[in-house]
Amino acid sequence: MLERIMEYLPVLIPLIIIQFGLMITALVHAVKHPKYKTGNMIIWVFVILFVNIIGPVLYFIIGKGETEEDDHE
Repeated sequence: MLERIMEYLPVLIPLIIIQFGLMITALVHAVKHPKYKTGNMIIWVFVILFVNIIGPVLYFIIGKGETEEDDHE
């Protein structure tokens, strides 16, 4: 069993790093910015935490609201 896990480590480590990077970035953004296109902060925190890799991506695509910096572009 351990040999099989060690065989997949070169693939798993980058995926784990990407997952945690996206999750932390999305969580920080969701907590700091009070505007959301759909839903509220509680919903997005749960989606970000429990829907691996896709949750943070969904937040940035459909949940992230407009900020003042976005309005000026």
